[in-house]
Formats: sequence, C-alpha cells, structure tokens
Amino acid sequence: QVQLVESGGGLVQAGGSLRLSCAASGRTFSIYNMGWYRQAPGKEREFVASISWGGTNGYYVDSVKGRFTISADNTKNTLYLQMNSLKPEDTAIYYCNAATTERGHNYWGQGTQVTVSS
Repeated sequence: QVQLVESGGGLVQAGGSLRLSCAASGRTFSIYNMGWYRQAPGKEREFVASISWGGTNGYYVDSVKGRFTISADNTKNTLYLQMNSLKPEDTAIYYCNAATTERGHNYWGQGTQVTVSS
C-alpha cells in the first residue's frame, strides 16, 4: 500500500500564494504518476494537475495554467503544488493522488483545505 499525507493548506487572500505538499510512504516504488485534485463545496472532485513520477512535465486543468506549478522530489517521496495568484474560486479541499502499478490501484490522501478570501 501507499500512504499519502497532504499539508500546506490554509487561509489566504486573493492574489496570494500557498505551497501544498504530499508526502508518500509505503510501497512508493510502485508509483508511476501523481496528481492533485480538488473538491469545492457542492461540486464534484476535479483534476487540477499531474506529473509522472520521476518526470518534470506537468499537466494542468486550464483554469490553473500559468498560476499553479506541480513538481516532485523523488528523493523525499514528496509531491508539491505551488499555487500563485490565488482566486476565491480556487477554494476547495485539495487531494493528493498516486497511481500505482499495484493492479492499477489509485491511492488518495485525506485532503487539505485551501480557502481564498476576496
């Protein structure tokens, strides 16, 4: 199994920045891709960004392109999401996801709350 623990969420004013972290443990050798998702109140969980484990190219939903940057430090088994120019519509619980080679199983963290005030 893979365990994921997010941190770094909080309350920030519009235009501000936050950096989320996701620490992976357990069978991390089975991870081949990681990503961030978010779920706002009353809405479905949506994809935000992803990166291949060991890669440098990130993929983003259009609404965060140019503002968010996903990165990974394999030596620390940690995934990051640098969020700049935050908007109130970015308010959501942010979840870390790991896709693994273990029968295609995906793992999720417990989520971290991001609140952007106007």
